[in-house]
Amino acid sequence: MSQVLRIPPARRLELGRVGESIKRADGVPKTTGEFEYASDLSAAGMLWGHTLRSPHVHARVRSIDLSAALTLPGVHAVLTHADVPGQKTYGLEFADQPVLAIDRVRYFGEAVAIVAAEHPEQARRAAERIVVEYEPLEPVIDPERATESEPLHPDRPTMGHGYRDDPRPNIVRSMVVRHGDPEAAGDVVVSGVYELGTQDQAFLGPESGLAVPDGEGGVDIYVATQWLHVDRDQVAPCLALSPDQVRIHLAGVGGAFGGREDLSMQLHASLLALHTNRPVKMVYNREESFTGHVHRHPARIWAEHRATRDGRLVNVRMRILLDGGAYASSSTAVTANAASFAYGPYSVPNALIESTCVYTNNPPCGAMRGFGAVQTCFAAEAQMDKLAAELGIDAVELRLLNAIGPGDRLATGQPITGSLPVADVIKRCAALPEPEPEELPRDAIRLPGGAGNTTRGEGVRRGIGFAVGFKNLCYSEGFDDFCAARVRLLEDGSAEVHCAAAEVGQGVTNVVLQVACTELGTDRVRFAPGSTAGVASSGSASASRMTWMAAGAVRDACRAALAAREQQGGGEVDVERIYRHPPTKALDPETGQVTDGPAHVAFACAAMKAIVEVDVELGLTRVVWIGTAQDVGKALNPQAVEGQIEGGTAQGLGLALMEEIQTRDGVIANASFTDYLIPTALDMPPVVSELIEDPEPDAPYGVKGVGEPPTVVSTAAIVAALRDATGLELARVPVRPDELAGLT
Repeated sequence: MSQVLRIPPARRLELGRVGESIKRADGVPKTTGEFEYASDLSAAGMLWGHTLRSPHVHARVRSIDLSAALTLPGVHAVLTHADVPGQKTYGLEFADQPVLAIDRVRYFGEAVAIVAAEHPEQARRAAERIVVEYEPLEPVIDPERATESEPLHPDRPTMGHGYRDDPRPNIVRSMVVRHGDPEAAGDVVVSGVYELGTQDQAFLGPESGLAVPDGEGGVDIYVATQWLHVDRDQVAPCLALSPDQVRIHLAGVGGAFGGREDLSMQLHASLLALHTNRPVKMVYNREESFTGHVHRHPARIWAEHRATRDGRLVNVRMRILLDGGAYASSSTAVTANAASFAYGPYSVPNALIESTCVYTNNPPCGAMRGFGAVQTCFAAEAQMDKLAAELGIDAVELRLLNAIGPGDRLATGQPITGSLPVADVIKRCAALPEPEPEELPRDAIRLPGGAGNTTRGEGVRRGIGFAVGFKNLCYSEGFDDFCAARVRLLEDGSAEVHCAAAEVGQGVTNVVLQVACTELGTDRVRFAPGSTAGVASSGSASASRMTWMAAGAVRDACRAALAAREQQGGGEVDVERIYRHPPTKALDPETGQVTDGPAHVAFACAAMKAIVEVDVELGLTRVVWIGTAQDVGKALNPQAVEGQIEGGTAQGLGLALMEEIQTRDGVIANASFTDYLIPTALDMPPVVSELIEDPEPDAPYGVKGVGEPPTVVSTAAIVAALRDATGLELARVPVRPDELAGLT
């Protein structure tokens, strides 16, 4: 560890108490450029790693010739699957992904071989000299036909307890939720088919890190990740090492949003480092980042809503098809979330939800902010607008009429027992005052399309959309979800907190420090860098869980440390505590119903009102204003909550209007920020946030995670506004200019 340069020490920061708005701990260094990301790491004697990736979507690997690569100057190692000393596969939920391709490649960009050299250019050139003989195979591209194709994983491990047995090939997971009488009729029926393209997490810091051999057969890995301990638990078996021989240290993270839950360079750099006995650094370029991490699942959703004449929902039927790509990642959880939250935060007595995720030879998909719920919210909220129009009822009033509340049951049969103020969220959002329309003519930058607008606004139409969405907090279905924290009370009166909670930009560092200051009654608190060494797992910075779980663990450790000091009468105290939320249980695999306990811990909801302008002649758009009300439990840092809402809204806006990974026969065609468009500051409207604090009874301080609900609901709200402006159905996102101009 002493070899590594520029690893930050435990740091003293501007502190505050729970409920106060304080500056981000990393705000100033990130603004000034002083913050050190994983890509900034270096070590004495460091080599550079590079990955050779498949140019084929699906092919058998006939042979690999390394001889030409090994003779190049500066090359120290060229490795293939044959050099993996332990388990050959890994995975988040089950090990179905090869460390390096064994007998076939299943997606464009799959890792086939790795190289270590003195200079990154030497490593790249050596990789180009590797000769791989491929036999192209028929790819499975269309998820609709995946279950009729040859199995891509004929030897995949069985799913085990709690999963429905589905004999069809290429099924990652299938789930059916039967609630009440799925055949129940209604007076009015509306239906539709909705599609969502593949969205990328588009974090600005590409995958990067440094693996350092310890000289005793083990390795230290410094990496931008979301889950240090699960990285270790996947890496160690593949290296044939014990967990204590693999130490994962959190390096500076340049955004995550789910895309860093899976392994990227961790295993490859470690293999090279242990083979060469030298530190090895790997940094992906942007194109490699697009092919090297999972994406949001594209989806096709059929929905039918049946209601009474006065607008009460009677029955909802939905079929959800998710494309999981070549490997499973977290697709099983995404499938369950899509089913559990399929029709939104409404009370529905009868439902039939079928949610299926399939393997294809498309890019792998996994976790992304709001996973599963984003896809279904888009479809379900479009259905609610259709139903309101059919009944002649105001769209907001229809949502209020059907809003779920305490004591009501979800489609899975789980009752709402905690905080979920859906009706209040709807009312507070609807009441937000809207800005007056801007008069024409006006400067082009204030028109749809901005500087790209070639008219004077003659074809501009204004639309208003409204949507409501919700999602679970923390992990579900019986997962043993916990978070550990260590607190050291030092003799000088200061304290040090150790917690492996990954700071990925969401602000958990501030949460940890605010909780510690509140509980210990002092500002002399430092937060040690995250590591698997010296503290148990904190779980993943995902699933809207990290604030809840870290707050609980740090709170309990602080209280235990104070009690221990009081008992021993002073001196240094070092205490670790593990926090667990109330337990959950697996859903019945055949009915999707809860059995002997809840499947989900708690829920959070948001409502959003969006105002857009559309130039119907050019198909250009401008999001003018967004107002949102969100159920936040208790805002530990109100300013940070508002920042999360704005960031989550930006990602939902991107999915609504511009973000899509384009593939041609499974090959990514726009793997750059030139061709994969993300919202800029000019695309983002003012966002007015109303925080609704209705504390969650089982959560520390009543807190709820806040990062995902804005993304869940914003795509649906913005597209609803586009429909209002144009009168078009707009059943697919992202919405394209030619659709808005009526050209398709």
